[in-house]
Amino acid sequence: MTTPANDYTSTPARRALDALAEDTQDRAAMDRLASSDVLVPVPDDAREEDAADPATVALPVMEQPGGDPTVPVFTSEPAMAALLPFVSRYRLVPLGALASQWPTEDLALTIDAGSPHPLTLTSEGVRTLLARP
Repeated sequence: MTTPANDYTSTPARRALDALAEDTQDRAAMDRLASSDVLVPVPDDAREEDAADPATVALPVMEQPGGDPTVPVFTSEPAMAALLPFVSRYRLVPLGALASQWPTEDLALTIDAGSPHPLTLTSEGVRTLLARP
């Protein structure tokens, strides 16, 4: 992939996030985002068998400044490398499928943290706005 490190507009998911920054009610942008693939960093402590199992995805949980747990996902390798340059493994996962199996506990989802237009959703928002059958 030859995307410049600072190019956050190269994917449909990134363009959907930019549209949602302009209009949070843009249903077409939300649908486009939900149907996109995202990069989910594989936690350092995940076993190799778990990291390669297509039926499961180990969620990397980070603490937000307020102490709330969030799972960071990214729309591209450059977006991920800008915030987490040390990540060596990731999974490409359909965002809608990830959201449809989102845990019920209070766990937020942050898409492209550190980018010009990140999006953070509550656990309920993930299941309500992004889940696809």
